[in-house]
Amino acid sequence: MDDLPIGRRVAYWRQRRKMSQQVFADRIGKSKSWVDKVERGARRLDKFSVLYEIADVLQVDVQLLLGRWPHRRPESLNCIDQVEVEEIRSALECYDRIGTFFDPSPVQPAPLEELSKAVKHAWMTFHYAKYGVLARTLPRLIREAQAADAAYRNSKENKDTKRAASLLAQVYQISASVLRKVGEFELGWLAADRAIAVSQRAEDQLLAGVATYRVANALLSLGRSRPALELNVTVAGKLGMGDTTDPAKISVYGILLLQGTMAAARAGDAATVRELLQQAEEAATLLGRDANYYWTSFGPTNVLIHRAAAMVELGEGHRAVEAHQSIDPSALAGLTPERRANHFLDVARGYAQIGEMTSASEMLLEADRLAPSEIRCRPIAQEVITEVLRRSRGTPPSPLLELADHMGVAV
Repeated sequence: MDDLPIGRRVAYWRQRRKMSQQVFADRIGKSKSWVDKVERGARRLDKFSVLYEIADVLQVDVQLLLGRWPHRRPESLNCIDQVEVEEIRSALECYDRIGTFFDPSPVQPAPLEELSKAVKHAWMTFHYAKYGVLARTLPRLIREAQAADAAYRNSKENKDTKRAASLLAQVYQISASVLRKVGEFELGWLAADRAIAVSQRAEDQLLAGVATYRVANALLSLGRSRPALELNVTVAGKLGMGDTTDPAKISVYGILLLQGTMAAARAGDAATVRELLQQAEEAATLLGRDANYYWTSFGPTNVLIHRAAAMVELGEGHRAVEAHQSIDPSALAGLTPERRANHFLDVARGYAQIGEMTSASEMLLEADRLAPSEIRCRPIAQEVITEVLRRSRGTPPSPLLELADHMGVAV
C-alpha cells in the first residue's frame, strides 16, 4: 500500500474502520464532498494539522497515511500496532504453500515437537493477555505452522499429518482470538474460518468444535448475532453430550452453548439466553469443576461469568452485578488472567449501567492490574472508561485518571 496516493490510503483506512464518507466527514468537521475529492486525488492534503486530525479519527499513525511504516512507541509494547496487524495479515494471505500441490517434491519439514512447544507458548501468552508479545511472534509462527502442514500432509505417518494440521488449526485460532480482541474483526474471521477447514483434516471433532466457536465469536463481533447464535447451537447439537463422561467433549459442548448465550443476548433474545444458560449449567455440573480442556476454561465459574456478561448485553446491570457477586473468589482466581480481566471489564459495564461509577472504576483498575493489555489495548475498554469518566460525579480517582491518560482517553 506504500505506493498508493495519500487519498487512496485515507479511503482504505476509512473503510477498514467501517465509516461512510458522511460519518468520516462529520468527525473531522468537513463536508462529504471534501472527503470525496481527497480520496479521488482531486484535492491535496498539504496541511499537517489536517493530516494529524484524520489520523486521530482513523486511529492510525500519521506515518501510515504518508506511506511510511511508523516507529513503534515504547508504550505500545504490550499492544498491537498497525505494523503488526499488517504483518499478521501478510502471513495469513500467504498462499505459496499451495505450490506443494502442483510440485510434490520433498520439503524439509519443521520439527513437530519444536512447533508444538511454540504453539503451547502462544496459548499461554494469550491466556496471560500479552497481546503485543503474541503479535510479534504470530507472523513467523503462522508461516512455520503452514510449512509444517504442507510438508507432512502426504506423510506416510498419518499421525504426523494429523498433528501438523492440528497445530496449524491452533495457530489460526490463536490469531483469530487476538485479532478480535484488538478490533480487527474481519481478519479474525478469516483466521477462524481457516481453522475449521484445517481442523477437519486433523480429524479432531473437538478441535473443529472450538474452531467453530472462534468463527461464531468473529461473526458476533461483526454484528452478525443471529448467524453466530445458529452456528453455535447447531454445532453444539451435532456434537451432543448424551451420556458422555469425556470432560473435553463436555467442555467444548458447554463453551458452544455459552457463546450461543452471548449471541442471543446481543440479539436481545432473553428467552434463548435463559435456555442456553440452563443447558450450559447442566453441562458444567456434570463436569464438576473448572477446567481448560481445548482452551475453553469451561466450568461452573465460567457459566456465571457468561451469565454476568449476557445480562450486561441485555442491559440488566443489576442482574450482572448479582451474578458477579455470586462467584466464589477463589474459583475466579483459578481462571486465566485474560478470562478474569475480561470478566471485570464486563462487570464494570454492568456497574456503569446502574450508575455505580465508583464500583465501575474499581473493576477497571482491577482488570488493569491483572492483565493490562486486556484494558489498554481493547477498543471496548476505551469506550467503557470514557463513559465512566463522563458520568463520574466530582473528580474521578487519580489511578483511573492515570489509566485514561495512558490509554489516550480524553479526561
